[in-house]
Amino acid sequence: MRPPASLLLLLLSVCAVPQFSRAQTTPPKASAASDNPADAVVPVKLGASSEELAGLWKFHIGDNPAWARPDFNDSSWGTIDLTVPEGSATGAAPGWTAQGFPNHSGYAWYRLHVNLESGNRALSLKMPDSADDAYQVYVNGTQIGEFGKFGEHHVTAYSTLPNAFRLPKNARSGLITIAVRMWMDSATPFSSPDAGGMRGPPEIGYASVIATQIQMDWDEIAHGVGSGFLEVLILVMALLMAVTLFWLDRSEKSYLWLALVCAVTLLGNATVLLVNFTTAIGQTSGLILTDVVLTPLRIGIWVLFWGYWFRLKRMGTLHKSVWPLVILLGATVAMHRPPLFGQIVPVHAGTYLQPLSLVLKLLLAALLLMVAYYGFKRQKTEAGMALVAMLLAAVANYQHELRLIHVKTTFAILHFVISLGTVSTILSLLIITILLLRRFIWAQRLKEQWKLEIQQAREIQQVLIPATLPHIQGLTVESEYRPAREVGGDFFQILPGEAAGTALVVVGDVTGKGMQAGMLVALILGSIRTAARHSSDPARILGMANEELCSREHASATCMILSIGRDGDVQLANAGQLPPYLNGIEVEIEGALPLGIVAGIEYAVTSFPLLPGDALVLMSDGIAEAQDAHGNLFGFERVDQLLSKPITAREIAAAAQKFGQEDDILVLRIQREMETGHDSRPAPQLVNAS
Repeated sequence: MRPPASLLLLLLSVCAVPQFSRAQTTPPKASAASDNPADAVVPVKLGASSEELAGLWKFHIGDNPAWARPDFNDSSWGTIDLTVPEGSATGAAPGWTAQGFPNHSGYAWYRLHVNLESGNRALSLKMPDSADDAYQVYVNGTQIGEFGKFGEHHVTAYSTLPNAFRLPKNARSGLITIAVRMWMDSATPFSSPDAGGMRGPPEIGYASVIATQIQMDWDEIAHGVGSGFLEVLILVMALLMAVTLFWLDRSEKSYLWLALVCAVTLLGNATVLLVNFTTAIGQTSGLILTDVVLTPLRIGIWVLFWGYWFRLKRMGTLHKSVWPLVILLGATVAMHRPPLFGQIVPVHAGTYLQPLSLVLKLLLAALLLMVAYYGFKRQKTEAGMALVAMLLAAVANYQHELRLIHVKTTFAILHFVISLGTVSTILSLLIITILLLRRFIWAQRLKEQWKLEIQQAREIQQVLIPATLPHIQGLTVESEYRPAREVGGDFFQILPGEAAGTALVVVGDVTGKGMQAGMLVALILGSIRTAARHSSDPARILGMANEELCSREHASATCMILSIGRDGDVQLANAGQLPPYLNGIEVEIEGALPLGIVAGIEYAVTSFPLLPGDALVLMSDGIAEAQDAHGNLFGFERVDQLLSKPITAREIAAAAQKFGQEDDILVLRIQREMETGHDSRPAPQLVNAS
């Protein structure tokens, strides 16, 4: 039985309508315009849920406001399939660069005519979850929304976010025309080989249903980047800890560089979160900040942090190697990112810019390996933990390179997408935190030990260096002692003799500082006091002190002993100390090795009178060796100028300290009081001690 002609026509018309279903898996290339007008209108009947507008959409590159009008004749346009292929790795449909327009960027339009059947309820149009890059949506010629900022000469695009727009009341049923004006940056195809336009079908449905779907999309985004919030929390904690440790111990530079690492990484993560959750930062601005500035900077600071952690000696050379690579890497990446790429830098330049940026990034990795090699040679303690932390830091900074060699960098745990970089950053910071805390605790213990030793040495020094000078008949004695550090190495003693008006004066300088120096001074002065009980001969006393120091290892000191008689006769024996000045003129004495160098030395004795009114000045080498900011020495010429006129010990020490103190300053001034009958001064004489 033949079917009636009307039934045949009905079957043909139904078969001619394109099917918008998920079953369509093979997207065709952009095709020429169809000759059959029946495929120009798509029937959509809404039930309880929404309907995807998948399948073929009219497509045309370029830009013309007239293309938004419903009465515009688009029969000559080609078509693009927005169906997402089953098993798609990205979950998105191929863009226009993979469907016939590989070199196109800028504007393009999509159009679809829909015959809509629904109740008189509010409708919304949900846009695809992936789109390159910005778009405006028109229904029946009226713009109902946009994503991005469309200016007269510039378009600001954002990372795609869940978005839906309400349809006008007059577009709830019947024939409607949906037009989408797309814009894609010229650099976008570089990051996605099948970029371009809508990467999936829009979805039409009741407003309440679409709102639920939008909420679900936001939840999916939160699961995808939610681990970033945990990383941000860890970074904030590590940043606060590093800043606190550096504030407590400014000498440990690795604390400061860890704080910089955390700050830069934190800024990068915050930028990613802002881009993925808000429109506060444009897509181009986010790319420039993260890819061009923060990523090279973060890698460079990581290298420098490990250099400071291992306390490498040539940090200046490391800085000179790191920063040029960081700047070159940032400049290279900038050239294949918007707004330079495709506008100023030609698109074909990407074929060598990408390998160049990879080489520069790998050179920074090579520097990190070099730092690790020399660091482990220099500091083998805690090497295992440091190596693990370094490897994790490298993994966190080279995610793109790991993907190039097919290493999986994302994992789904409890419906959350976890990035390998996030896990690596968190673990590396935890290990580094443990290492830093151990170093800080050890440094504090050492510092407390130093403080105790310094306090003990200071107490010894306070005993050995007289706070108040003894009164010696006929002599006026001044002293000024200014150590370069908390505990100095210079020392002096004035021991009154048994007879009135006599004294034994001892000045010297030991090698080293701190507790060791204090103990050495105690040893020297102890031996001098013991020898002085049996003899007043300064040469013999020096000889006994020399034998005492020679019996010990690594103990040496310069020393000068003067014996002042009641009549002003001075006997001087010297072991490497600077000559004294008599009335501003240097006393000529014989040089000799310091104490503790060679045993059995016989020291010469220089004799000269200290007449009434004469002033004898003894000083340490800290006076002449004072140094200003330009490296100029105070020198003996300035010493001679100071002593050419009456001057106190305090004034001499103050002049050298103001010039620039480098070593301990000791000045001892002994003046014989005036009395009648003394008007001649014999020259000093050198007497053999034997």
